Parts: sequence; structure tokens; C-alpha cells
Amino acid sequence: MMSLSAVASLLAEAPSSKPRAEAQAMLEAGESVLEHWLTAKGVQPTDGTREGFRFLALHHQGAKGDPSFNACRESCRELVYHYNLIAAAPDDPVAVAQVKMMRFILNHLYLFVTGKMEVEGLGEFCCSSRPLRAQSV
Repeated sequence: MMSLSAVASLLAEAPSSKPRAEAQAMLEAGESVLEHWLTAKGVQPTDGTREGFRFLALHHQGAKGDPSFNACRESCRELVYHYNLIAAAPDDPVAVAQVKMMRFILNHLYLFVTGKMEVEGLGEFCCSSRPLRAQSV
């Protein structure tokens, strides 16, 4: 499991010229983010898969008993979608833009999960970070 600071570092790195490898790294970093959520909740992260992806199984596991965690379900599905596009055509010139989109989605997931770890109710209304903004004022 990659540390959350390592995920943040990955997000800050300059894009590489290897879309497939970068897409794999983004997906693995997403798994790590979800593993941290589960571990913080005292749950052993699954090794199972859902629709062929451990990442989706981790999200499903993380949402059990916490309906507000479903706010990031579509972000998880989008990350997998862009991963699949890159895996299917890694040499396509559009793959670089898809990796960039994966980076944005992973950042969104990272901010959501780390915010939720700070503020329990975060995500009850969409994925608004209002509770965090209110605290920082």
C-alpha cells in the first residue's frame, strides 16, 4: 500500500511519455487511497475484484455502512474507464489526455477520501468540502 503522501507526490509529478505505465500507477494509487480509507475504518481491504478490478471492489467495500462514501462511486468508475481506454490503445495520441484526466480524477478521489477521514460527514451532500472550508476560515 502506497502512503497518502506518496500518492500526493505522484499527483505532483510531471506526466511521463508512457501512458500505459502511468495509467497503471494511477489505478494502483487509487487502490492505495481506498485501502487507507478501509484501514482507518478498521476493515481489512479485500483482495477480491468487482467487474475485473480490485479498485472497484475496494470502493464497494468502503461504501458498506457509509452511504455518503458512494459520493465517489462515479469518480472510481471514471478512473477505471480511462484506464481501459489507455490499456486498449496506449499508442493513441489521445492517451496522453486520458492520463491527464486520470490524474484529475485521482486527485478528486484523494481529496475526497482524505477530507472524509478528517470530517466524518463529508460527502453527505454530493462531494462538497464545505465542512473543511468552514473550518479553515
